[in-house]
Amino acid sequence: MNEHLDWPGVQQVAQITRERTICGQTTTEVAYFISSLSRARADATRLLELARDHWGAIENGLHYVRDEALGEDRSTIFLGNAPHNLAALRNAGLNWLRRQGISKITATLRSFARKPLRLFARFGYVK
Repeated sequence: MNEHLDWPGVQQVAQITRERTICGQTTTEVAYFISSLSRARADATRLLELARDHWGAIENGLHYVRDEALGEDRSTIFLGNAPHNLAALRNAGLNWLRRQGISKITATLRSFARKPLRLFARFGYVK
């Protein structure tokens, strides 16, 4: 399949079939992945491990923080582009915090909520 892809550096194409059962209802999902790793560097077992690590990092590093620390799931804003715009702002805020070297997101947000001048000082608005 690699020779059919116009993707620089592609070495492998992988297919993963996921099956899950919730409340007795079984669903199947097929996902495709591309990799720049050769078969010598990553066999099927390694590709599966990498895919799981990738999605685990997204779920635990982004979605969990957005849901728990920023209350995204509790948001009642649902009309028009507002949900997408707020998600973009949340992502920008999280990226800014991480670039500041902050790893304890929830504690830092509580600190900023208690004393907003700390946040403004980080932005350089207050000395």
